[in-house]
This record gives sequence, structure tokens and C-alpha cells, in this order.
Amino acid sequence: MTSRTRERDLTALHNAPLHWGVDIHLTPAEFETFLNSLYERDDRLGLRADTTHVLPSETVDAYVLSGHVEALRTEDIDGDLWDALEDLDETAADEDEAWRKIRAFYLDRGCVALHVGDDEYLLTEALARRLNLL
Repeated sequence: MTSRTRERDLTALHNAPLHWGVDIHLTPAEFETFLNSLYERDDRLGLRADTTHVLPSETVDAYVLSGHVEALRTEDIDGDLWDALEDLDETAADEDEAWRKIRAFYLDRGCVALHVGDDEYLLTEALARRLNLL
């Protein structure tokens, strides 16, 4: 390895997100508690504090969360898997292959995978930090 190659590798490592490719696993009960700790105001998710007044229209469920993630694969919410794959200029033979390609794309860019049972949500690292997942 030349010093120039080593320098490039160290620069890439230094610029990589801190939690690159992290997988977070929550039980359905933990996920529900997590959702109940959030609110959406002005199209932005936030963490509730003891003093945060949250209107009923600002509560967050899995559907509301889905509007803030990069990609998702759940039984209950249509994540438009094929459109997401097309946006990446990729093709796949089936849904499993499509999800693997979508997942790899986002995890390679520093996103965080949130697993709840068989469901998976891909969040930016910044969003995961803001929502206290990291």
C-alpha cells in the first residue's frame, strides 16, 4: 500500500458517518413507546419533552414516521419498493432482491436501519440522532 493510497483510505474513513450501517432492533412495544415519544410539527419530527404541548394532529404513528425515512419495508405500509428501486436506476428479479439493493444503497451512504420484527425503516444518521436512536 502506497502512502497516497493509505492517505485516501484514512480520508475516506475520517469522512465516513460515525454510525455507518448501524442496525437498531426494537420490539413492537419499544417501537410503540418510541413513536409515542415523538411529535410532528411543521413537517419535522421532534422528541417530546415533559413541557412539550402536543396537539392530537401532531402525534406520530408508523405511517407518519414513514414520511420521514429514506426507505421502508413493512407489512402495513406500502413503501413503493419498485419506484424506490427505479429512482436508483436499478432493477431486480423480485422484492427481496429489490430491498437488498435499496438497503445497500442507503446503508452505504450512512443511513441507519431500524428493525421492528420483520419491518425495516432506513433513516438518515441525522434523523436517528435527532430522535435519540443513536
